[in-house]
Amino acid sequence: VQLQAFGGGLVQPGGSLRLSCAASGTRLNDYSIAWFRQAPGKEREGVWCISTTGRATSYRYSEKGRFTISRDNAINTVYLEMNNLKPEDTAVYYCGAIARSQCPTYFTPGTGWGQGTLVTVSS
Repeated sequence: VQLQAFGGGLVQPGGSLRLSCAASGTRLNDYSIAWFRQAPGKEREGVWCISTTGRATSYRYSEKGRFTISRDNAINTVYLEMNNLKPEDTAVYYCGAIARSQCPTYFTPGTGWGQGTLVTVSS
């Protein structure tokens, strides 16, 4: 499976972005999908995961009230809605496929993540 994350960009603090994760040639229905990010000089960190049935698992308490994950299996896309963005949210965001119906308790990046999409939060 090969995924592509897109929708990043430059946004001011307090702003919003919606990231999308799409796959070509593969149906995402059978995969849980994880969103994760990596900031320059920092370790990769999980953000959210969504199961095949739409159950969401948060890996970061600080983003739990600001970020929302959802999926639309009809169009083979998973979304990460990000609100009230902060400069510390600046990172490259990736989505990965997990060949399980349920999200793991602990973050795993899955497979198939491509180049990611850059989110820059700055005034």
